[in-house]
Amino acid sequence: MKDLTGKRIAIAADRQSDAIRTMVEKKGGEAVVYSIQGKQHLDEQTSRENVKTFLAEEFEWAVLTTGIGARTLAESASKAGLAEAFISKLKKTKLVIRGSKTMKWLKENDLQPYLLSEDGTMNNLLEAFSEESAPENRIFLQAYNQDDARLKEKLEQDGGNVYLSQPYIHEAPPKETVTRLREAISAQSVDAVLFTSKKQVINLFSEENSTLIPAFHEGVLAAAVGKVTAGELENQGITNVLQPESQKMGAMIVEIERYYRKQESR
Repeated sequence: MKDLTGKRIAIAADRQSDAIRTMVEKKGGEAVVYSIQGKQHLDEQTSRENVKTFLAEEFEWAVLTTGIGARTLAESASKAGLAEAFISKLKKTKLVIRGSKTMKWLKENDLQPYLLSEDGTMNNLLEAFSEESAPENRIFLQAYNQDDARLKEKLEQDGGNVYLSQPYIHEAPPKETVTRLREAISAQSVDAVLFTSKKQVINLFSEENSTLIPAFHEGVLAAAVGKVTAGELENQGITNVLQPESQKMGAMIVEIERYYRKQESR
């Protein structure tokens, strides 16, 4: 049964967009890709300096917020001949982890988290961390953009001594792609938009656009993979966000299909 027949689904993702498109089309829908994720670029010099600082100074805690950030630091350590020292130091440091991909990297390197964000969000991480960290503690914080750098400010407000590691940087997506998606949403020429990361939401709302929120409330379905992505949509003012219990692409398509099936049965 193809319950997405006649539905036009916009895909904001970059990676896995082809796989998502295929899933939508198998359900009878039309998939339109607007990749607004942007690109990630390794900052070789910064990453190397971050590793050397981590090894040279004393840190009670290491907060790793992304899997790619952890991997980037490890790769820089390896290139500098410091891979063994880096992993050894991490094993002696209390690790605070956010995200399934970060956890996957830890397991690959036989590392154990001291604290783990249970729902993958920064807010949950902060709640858990605030109960454990003493104000005078030195903290190595790996963050990935200006938004998550706010975590540094919060930790410092609580009295922490924070070293900020930003081993990679984001390149903004093509402006024309973002504009075309905004126009499609505002005109309601798409039935739903599927977001797979918080960054895609931030990029969509990076400029003032008074027509986006009304469009989402009136006819365009906002669908999110993951609590972090859904949370950012809600922060932007979208009150009706569809998300599956399982943070998987396939589960999201099934959830969208179920949503429209219910709509048609009313």
